Amino acid sequence: MDNIPFEKQITSLTRISKAIASDLYLEDILRLIVTVTAEMMGSNICSLMLIDEKTGELVIRATQSVSDAYNKKLPLKVGEGISGMVAKENRPMVIKDVPKEKEYKHKDIAKKEGLRSLLCVPLTVKGKVIGVINCYTSKTHDFTETEINILTSIANQAAVAIENTELMVKSRVIKEELESRKRIERAKGILMKEEDITEEQAYLKLQKYSMDNRKSLREVAEAIILAADIKK
Repeated sequence: MDNIPFEKQITSLTRISKAIASDLYLEDILRLIVTVTAEMMGSNICSLMLIDEKTGELVIRATQSVSDAYNKKLPLKVGEGISGMVAKENRPMVIKDVPKEKEYKHKDIAKKEGLRSLLCVPLTVKGKVIGVINCYTSKTHDFTETEINILTSIANQAAVAIENTELMVKSRVIKEELESRKRIERAKGILMKEEDITEEQAYLKLQKYSMDNRKSLREVAEAIILAADIKK
């Protein structure tokens, strides 16, 4: 790996920025990020790992590697192995000789795939680590400060893409919940008026119909609203 030409840096970072601003799905954005990063850094394997919120483990979410052994390797706990240490300590790490590194897990895969040097940087959002990016070389390499800074910049862009996607999903869920509540409230009002019952009785009636017919409260509410609209 030679020093990365400035033009190549700009071109690669621009491609990543455009992808993040596009309508691509997150999986496609992450795949593009690791592919462009591998090309720019001259890396034979580049992978992006995210912390699974349920298990607290680092799981590979994107890589341009065609190695089944690498792609299917087991997740790492935060603090375990090099990637786990980077996630725990929130700082980049450089390993000059991966197969000889005591803390490195999966040495068998490293030897099989000819992985030699590793640069691993954290993905952070507002100071919180959400994952890491790994760049491997097939020959022993001394990563420069520039290379570390470039990969850190890419990691920051990837973190923004992930955060934006999560915010969009949460926003959509909240919006749907509010819509459901509005429909349920309206359906309760209809039942209270038509059957001269209390709000609590109306809600219990909605619940019972929901359970008996295996439909969500929103579906039941929408059916009641539709029936009321037809009567008008």
